Amino acid sequence: MERSAQWIAASTGGRLLGADARVTGPFVTDSREAGPGSCYFARRGETSDGHDFARAAVEAGAVALVVERPVDVECAQILVEDATRALGDLARAHLSDLRERGGLDVVAVTGSAGKTTTKDLLFQILSADGPTVAPKLSFNNEVGLPLTVLTATPNTRHMVLEMGASGPGHIAYLTSIAAPDVAIELMVGHAHLGGFGSVEGIAAAKAELIEGARPGAPVVLNNDDPRVLAMSALATGPVRTFSASGAPQADVRALDVIADEADRARFTLIAPEGEAEVSLGVVGVHHVANALAAASGALALGIPFGTVVTALNGAKALSPHRMDLRELTVESHPITLIDDAYNANLDSMRAGFAALAAIGRGRPKIAVLSEMLELGEASAPTHREVGIMAAEAGVNTLIVLGNDAPFYLEGAGSGVRGVLASDVDDAIRAALEELEDDCVVLAKGSLYSYSWQVAEALQERGASR
Repeated sequence: MERSAQWIAASTGGRLLGADARVTGPFVTDSREAGPGSCYFARRGETSDGHDFARAAVEAGAVALVVERPVDVECAQILVEDATRALGDLARAHLSDLRERGGLDVVAVTGSAGKTTTKDLLFQILSADGPTVAPKLSFNNEVGLPLTVLTATPNTRHMVLEMGASGPGHIAYLTSIAAPDVAIELMVGHAHLGGFGSVEGIAAAKAELIEGARPGAPVVLNNDDPRVLAMSALATGPVRTFSASGAPQADVRALDVIADEADRARFTLIAPEGEAEVSLGVVGVHHVANALAAASGALALGIPFGTVVTALNGAKALSPHRMDLRELTVESHPITLIDDAYNANLDSMRAGFAALAAIGRGRPKIAVLSEMLELGEASAPTHREVGIMAAEAGVNTLIVLGNDAPFYLEGAGSGVRGVLASDVDDAIRAALEELEDDCVVLAKGSLYSYSWQVAEALQERGASR
């Protein structure tokens, strides 16, 4: 969608330096993603200064720069106090303009686990109804969310947003940019305790989504999580609940849940709008809850029940390193790889081991776990608890990576062969050495502790079968 540099300046409270320009390309914060007609935001990070890459952005085709200080390049420049805040301000103005034109609704998802899969499922459901925008990967913070909003055009019918938080007030800020027309709360878990102090602190932060929703907006709540269900008191619009356990009081629920040999779930979907059989294409029976949340959000928007069911039955995993099941031959060994290495917390670890136990029933099992980050004082006991999960899932070999990873081994105990890797390359070598015919390998950990690199190395060295 075309915007003038002057419009961007007015929307961000900035000052245009030089001649006006027409932005016809994407808005970017990475100069490597700049292209003809783009606008580059020169953000300052902890380890780099985006202003140092402004010239590269212009050489790649950027016609406007949002900067905190003028840079020596020939290009329209919008001078602002804070480029990150300006990005949010621009996204807010952009969405407001699109809403005034009519026809665009926003569905926002938060929770300690399951956000990305629910977002992916919602995207596929809503795309069956009309043009839909959703984040790449897990673009769910003060940078990723505005960038997603800025990809919408006057033709966009639905926008799915994932809202994450690493501390109080983060989701409130995101809703100030894009107040949702439907708010979906998945669960309150034990992720990132270091940023919140307690599970109650996490619940309060997640509740900011409901508090920031548009007046009268429908709210979708997980009936199986008491902390989420308690958020109904904050809703100003209708509340729709869902239950993967089949609780009869829930509006949308799953009955007769069974899993196939790849731990993909089949169930009967019950909703006020109808009843139908659903077979999920995503790996992990725990995704039943995410499918119900996505269905509930779509139904709250008025999407026809038949459209929801058809889309769910055809849905697949869209984001990388999210319960990605691969049948490979690696160094002559036929193996099954479960790549769930994009993120990790206590709840998602439990789900990962449940999938490993189901898929690996009667087979050798290897787990490659990098450490879980942002747990604060809870890190050691939480890692030990995950180690216990590994043992209970029947893991034969546990390869761990990261500063707090030894606590995994403490929890797993002497009944599990433990390998402490010194770095990613060492973890890759250890995984290759431990492979045997018909084994199942689970790779999981926080994004910035790099278990995903082990999963990618196994895929690169292997051949699909």
